[in-house]
Amino acid sequence: MAGRRDGPLMKDKDKDKDKVRSRIIFAIVVGVTLGCVIAFLYPHGLFTADSPIQNRRFAKSDLKVGSSCESSERISMLKSDITSLLEKNAELNKQLKDLREKLRLAEQGKDQAQKQFMVLGEKYKAGPFGTVKGLRTNPTVVPDESVNPRLAKILEEIAIQKEVIVALANSNVQSMLEVWFTSIKNVGIPNYLVVALDDHIENLCKSNGVPVYKRDPDQGIDSIAKTGGNHAVSGLKFRILREFLQLGYSVLLSDVDIVYLQNPFDYLSRDSDVESMSDGHNNMTAYGYNDVFDEPAMGWARYAHTMRIWVYNSGFFYIRPTLASIELLDRVAGRLSREPKSWDQAVFNEELFFPSHPGYDGLHAAKRTLDIYQFMNSKVLFKTVRKDERLKKLKPVIVHVNYHPDKLLRMKAVVEFYVNGKQDALEPFPEGSEW
Repeated sequence: MAGRRDGPLMKDKDKDKDKVRSRIIFAIVVGVTLGCVIAFLYPHGLFTADSPIQNRRFAKSDLKVGSSCESSERISMLKSDITSLLEKNAELNKQLKDLREKLRLAEQGKDQAQKQFMVLGEKYKAGPFGTVKGLRTNPTVVPDESVNPRLAKILEEIAIQKEVIVALANSNVQSMLEVWFTSIKNVGIPNYLVVALDDHIENLCKSNGVPVYKRDPDQGIDSIAKTGGNHAVSGLKFRILREFLQLGYSVLLSDVDIVYLQNPFDYLSRDSDVESMSDGHNNMTAYGYNDVFDEPAMGWARYAHTMRIWVYNSGFFYIRPTLASIELLDRVAGRLSREPKSWDQAVFNEELFFPSHPGYDGLHAAKRTLDIYQFMNSKVLFKTVRKDERLKKLKPVIVHVNYHPDKLLRMKAVVEFYVNGKQDALEPFPEGSEW
């Protein structure tokens, strides 16, 4: 029996079925692929609550629900929370402002230090052993005449090479002031100035041809200046001297219980921020020494070595117009205003000598001790010099009667001995203050 044979019509039908099947499979693959792409690009679906239409619809429904459900108590609580948050925000803003100000000041100080370093010069290589010398002189500040135009004009007329002797005086020290400026005139020193603290001293100076400057009224200073004693007036100089330094002038600050015998400007080194006379009475006490502290209870370690130096005299010192010098004046004046019972000389030395340590930044100022036989205190004179035939022949630059209360009498005796040649003029006085 012959096998069945398909005709052309059957073959065409099979081909059509294959095409349909292929198209269906292709459509399914495209659909799945497109679905995957849409799912990747739009993970939350094509139509979400973020669409404008949805938002408007939900917003309207929320308002309806809110208006019907929110109680007045809930609203009050929300208002209270908002007020609290606003207060916290204001406090945080204030703290942020304070921190920014501190940062600004810190950056300003850093910039100033960098500028000062740049002024000092280029970087250096260390030379051979024993030849290296550190930088000793700080740069001077840029003069600012706007600080006190009237004082600037006076100093321009009387100062020599931007240097001037300055003394503060009120009526309480008139007699000593007269001996003071008379000795200056006798030496021929032209660059000196009296800062008059009351009208009487101003008139006295003008009548004697003494350069004088009376400050503009200042209630904080005038009350002390007109009625204060030696220590109170002495404390004012640190505030008043600041203007001189800001104007760019070096000042030789002088108390009025001083007799001038030579021009002090001829004996200054000018290599430090401060050059001061000492209260020391010999080389050890004036220039420093190793003092051994003995504590037997420590046994083998009973001896402790300490470095000591007698204080600088705050009644006679030369100060250059540098940042370190102005910082010194600010520190001393600030402490004296906060500690009214403190002594200006003690504060002056503490700020000048105390080193940096935890909780305290020391002053970075260069200092020099003046020769005790040229810039002589009255202890050196009456305890040592007048008893030594060789030392009696030396003529000091100045004599400061700082150790004795009978100042005027001893000042006049100094004039008699060194100026008028009266050899026994110093003999009647005891070494100390007792008679």
